[in-house]
Amino acid sequence: MVTYKIDEVAKQSGLTKRTIRYYEEIGLLPSPQRSEGNMRLYTQEDVDLLKKIVSAKEVLGFSLQELQRYMSAAEMLKGQREEYRERTEHLQPIERRAMLEDMERTLNEQLELMEGKINSIRMLQTELEELRIRVCERKILLDEELEHDPS
Repeated sequence: MVTYKIDEVAKQSGLTKRTIRYYEEIGLLPSPQRSEGNMRLYTQEDVDLLKKIVSAKEVLGFSLQELQRYMSAAEMLKGQREEYRERTEHLQPIERRAMLEDMERTLNEQLELMEGKINSIRMLQTELEELRIRVCERKILLDEELEHDPS
C-alpha cells in the first residue's frame, strides 16, 4: 500500500500541514498510521477524504461544526452501503428494506444540512437584491431631480 507524508498530502489537498493535524485532532480525519519514527503516514483514502472535506467546506460553505456533522453522515453512509453490498444476498427483503431506510435517513440528514446552507444563501441573496432595487429607485429619483435642477 502506498503511503504519503504530510507534506505531500498538504500539496494534494490544498491544505496546510497544521490544518491537516487540526482536522485529525477534532476527528474530521482519522488518525493515520505512524512510521517507526512516529511520522504520520497517510493513505490515498485519507487524501480522498481530505479532498471531500475541502470540497464540502468550499462549495457548501460549511462551518467546522456543520462539516463534522456532514462528514460523519458521509462516513456512516459509506459503512451502510458497504454493509448492504456485503450482506444483501443473505438477507430477507424486510431486512434489506430496513437497511435501505437507514441509508435514506442518513442521506436525508446530509441533504438537510445542504438545504439549510442553500436557504441561508438564498436569504442573503434576497436581501441584496432588495437593497439593489432600493438603490436603483433612489438613482432614478436623483436623475429626475437633476433633470429639473437648473443649476
